[in-house]
Amino acid sequence: MLFDVLRMGSRVAALAAMAVVAATLVMAEPAPKKIGIIGAGNIGSTFGTLWVKAGYDVLFASRHPEELKPLVEGLGPKAHAGTPAEALAYADAVFLAVPYKAYPEFGKEHAAALKGKVVIDAGNATAARDGAELRDEVDKNGIGVTSQKYLSGARIVRAFNAANFKVFVKNAGRPEPRMAIPIAGDDPKAVETARTLVTDAGFDPVVVGELEAAKKFQMGQPGFGLELSAPELKEKLGVKP
Repeated sequence: MLFDVLRMGSRVAALAAMAVVAATLVMAEPAPKKIGIIGAGNIGSTFGTLWVKAGYDVLFASRHPEELKPLVEGLGPKAHAGTPAEALAYADAVFLAVPYKAYPEFGKEHAAALKGKVVIDAGNATAARDGAELRDEVDKNGIGVTSQKYLSGARIVRAFNAANFKVFVKNAGRPEPRMAIPIAGDDPKAVETARTLVTDAGFDPVVVGELEAAKKFQMGQPGFGLELSAPELKEKLGVKP
């Protein structure tokens, strides 16, 4: 009888373990297949091109999508052009690379579409371009927290903002050790999506922390403008190995 009880207990434990695995698989977010690039300037076109070459379907978006025709035609059938609204509807994850002064209005205009959307936030705030008031807010509260305020409801991950696009072009897919890109976000699944996109663009992701920690690598801070390997960047930013 004792043997039967033990055997029954083993079966229950096994079933419980299987249930946990099944739940994990259900909860896991699939890797993104479609990327929307909102703001197809230097930084947007750089990473959009890298993702097309990595096999993603990429929609480059601007208010004047007809101007993107040479870019998408040069990249082949996996590249498309459209409006920001079309990119939000099309993409599994959105890469936002517009001037930071556009964030407040962009967040209001697309509030419904942004809700629950993974947004890779690559913007930086400068006083000269975006206004002293917005730059002061970023300096006071941190750029990750500020972005979340204006893009309320989005699942934001800060990434791809910590260097000039020329640095990324030079280092994409370089031999080991690859250049590290710091990322920060509050949503673990969105962070994992960003990790995948960083890796597939030819870099090594370094998760610095939640959105609050994004201030460590925002413009003007010690983590900005670096071309380090992952171990070097972790040491620089105080990230545990």
